Amino acid sequence: QAQAGWLQHDFGHLSVFKKSSWNHITHKFIIGHLKGASANWWNHRHFQHHAKPNIFKKDPDVNMLHILVLGDTQPVEYGKKKLKYLPYNHQHEYFFLIFPPLLIPVYFQIQIIMTMIRHKFWADLAWAISYYMRFFTMYIPFYGVLGSLLLLTFVRFLESHWFVWVTQMNHIPMEIDCDKHRDWLSSQV
Repeated sequence: QAQAGWLQHDFGHLSVFKKSSWNHITHKFIIGHLKGASANWWNHRHFQHHAKPNIFKKDPDVNMLHILVLGDTQPVEYGKKKLKYLPYNHQHEYFFLIFPPLLIPVYFQIQIIMTMIRHKFWADLAWAISYYMRFFTMYIPFYGVLGSLLLLTFVRFLESHWFVWVTQMNHIPMEIDCDKHRDWLSSQV
């Protein structure tokens, strides 16, 4: 799943084939049929991420839903506004108990399904259904329904830990702040 994640990422960036249509088709196949996700959902999140990296309310990779506070300014803002949803002074202790286990197996799965239905991404939904049909057709004969669901959850759980390590370790050392309305070029440097 993790390897398919990077593979779909490269196709999503249209960086594998010379023809962008081939990249689009292959991206839809990999993210839909091999991962059970939505190409449109991924593109929307990824375009936001590249347009305004590490900008609160713009980059979905640093939107922590009040679970974590990031950067140098957000903890200060939360302190001034007396926003205390969780014991943020202990977030270094609960980060790996909450964030990695729940990101892909729970949060992303709900968000992906809701996005496909709400925005009527029926082709993406068909690709995702093909993933689940293939997965359960392959594993129910060996593990039963419950065992197959547990396997799927465990695979997503492992992938989520890997994904969080890779993405957050790239974000955390960088400046994370509110939008300063800089032009695009200077915000990339």
